[in-house]
This record gives sequence, structure tokens and C-alpha cells, in this order.
Amino acid sequence: MVTQTAPSPRTTKVFKPELVYFEPSALDYPKGQKIMEWAKKEGLPIRMTSSHNRITNLPGETDLQKYRMAKNTLVVGLRKTLTFDQSKPSAEYAIPIATGCMAHCHYCYLQTTLGAKPYIRVYVNMDDILQSAKRYIDERAPEITRFEAACTSDPLGLEHISGSLAELITFMADEPYGRLRFVSKFHHVEPILGLKHNGHTRVRFSVNADYVIRNFEPGTSTFNERIEAAGKIARAGYPLGFIIAPILWHEGWEEGYTELLAKIKQSLPQEALSDLTFELIQHRYTKTAKKVILQRYPKTKLEMDEEKRKYKWGRWGQGKYVYPDEQATALREHITEQIFEHFPEATIDYFT
Repeated sequence: MVTQTAPSPRTTKVFKPELVYFEPSALDYPKGQKIMEWAKKEGLPIRMTSSHNRITNLPGETDLQKYRMAKNTLVVGLRKTLTFDQSKPSAEYAIPIATGCMAHCHYCYLQTTLGAKPYIRVYVNMDDILQSAKRYIDERAPEITRFEAACTSDPLGLEHISGSLAELITFMADEPYGRLRFVSKFHHVEPILGLKHNGHTRVRFSVNADYVIRNFEPGTSTFNERIEAAGKIARAGYPLGFIIAPILWHEGWEEGYTELLAKIKQSLPQEALSDLTFELIQHRYTKTAKKVILQRYPKTKLEMDEEKRKYKWGRWGQGKYVYPDEQATALREHITEQIFEHFPEATIDYFT
């Protein structure tokens, strides 16, 4: 009699690009040289480009093939714009250490903000970026200044290549009036576990109902991997948080989000419970985003019916489609109730 063993759980591997571009000036920096050595060691195709804006000849016969190749292309260069954008409501400013993401989340706002160039960029002039952050901190002192590192990328998914998060965390550890925040859908936390952080960096994980992760988040770590990583982060002394986003109205949503919060409660170590935060973001989209999403993920199950939505004006004069007030209220109240049932000492930073 042959005994069958259960299949081992899927393990999400770290990102390995299929193609790497270097801007020549990137090699003037130690980080650029280090990434070049890594790319050569990995046997990756390497090309030079005078500017990321000149990358137009990515492999692929169709637009969809070129898009998927772009998501697997790494561009190593300099961050030239050192004026930071606002990042409300999560922080005062967005701190740019990377742009682009290797995941394929159907709903992601980067679908439109990155336009026709969805490749992944890492910046090697970290000293310049840190000096800018220092100026922002000093201008606002003695008020606390928070920086969001995940507005334009998922930096944890790139840390094994760039090491930039570690630099930010250790820099912010020594800033009495500076705080760092980032969120991730990846579980590769080992490079940051042993760092000096002084509690000045809050690590958050993006989580969702099983239906959402299963249907709309290809290329990300599994829910169990994320929760296991959250436990490691808590045991390393970092403040921990969760972003539930996008909150999707779907068949069985009440059971889905009830089960989500129960799973988090069951899996977290005691260390995580004393200073736990939640951020709640309902699904929204623009007409431009809808068009791009349907081009790139033509078989998506993502509901984007304007007749079922409410139009909400944005601060830049462009509106987005959100859920009508009755649905938004139902989502907010149910998820809030579940959070406080399981985590009575937690803080909900916002619902938007």
C-alpha cells in the first residue's frame, strides 16, 4: 500500500527580474555597483539605458505580453525629484525609494499612475533621499513627521535587491521626530528583523477576505505567509498594523471579513496586540483605471459597474467611483465591529 503525502504549502519566492536596465549614473553609487554584481551573479540579461523614459523595446509581440514583461523588468537609476508628495491619510509625506511592483493585483491604482511604463525602478542615491527626509523632519519639529514608503511600490518585495528599507529604518531610528511606515503583500521580512528601529517604523500588511486574495492578487504572498511574517515583525519589536484594502462588496462578504479577522486573531502572538492599528479602504476606481484594468486583465471578476457606484470627487479634480453610502456604511460598521470584538485595544486609523 502506497501512502500519499499531502502536498507542501506553496512558498512565494523572492522577486527575480527577467531583464535589468542600468542608467549609467547608477554605477557611480555603491548601491548601483552592488545591484550590478547581484544581477551578474544571477545570470540576468543586463542592458544600459540613458534614461528609463527611453525604454521602448521590451520583448513581446502584443501589448499584454509587453506589459507582463515590463512587470518583470528592473530599472536601476537615480531619484531626481526629491520633493516629496503628500500621503494623506496614512502619513504626511511619501518617501520614494522604488516605483512599480511585481505583483499583479487587478485593482491596484498603480495600473494608471504608472501608465505605459509599469516596470520596476529602484533608486541608488539614498543619501539624497535621506537628506530630503531630514529637511522635512527639521521643518516640522517638534511635531512628528511620518513618511510612507509604499505609495509607489511594495518595497519589502524588493529589499533583497535594494536594501533601501533597511537604510530607511536605521535612519529613522535615530530621528526623534521622524517615523516610517510601509505596507506589503509579501512575507520576505528576514532582512529587516535584526535592525535597530527604536519603534519608529510601523510595518503593516495588506490583508483581505479569501475571495479577494484568491481572485485579484496574483503574484503576492499567501495570506498565511503574510500572517506568519506579521508575527515575526511583532516579535522583533516593530509596531504592527494591517490594511484591509480594497474592501470589496461581494457575495458572502460578511462571512469573508468575519473569517479574516478571526484568522488574524488566532495567528498573532501576544506581542502584536499592545499597539495594533487597522486602516480600512473601500474599493474605488476611475474610468481610466477601469479601461486599463480590462485591457491588462480581460478575464477579471472585478466589479466595476458605474450604475452600482457613487461618484466621489477627488482633491485633484478627478473623481472616483466608490460604494453608495448605504453599502459603505454596512462595510465599515461590520468590519469595525469585528476588529473591536477580536482586538479591543486596537486603533482604527481611518476608513475611506
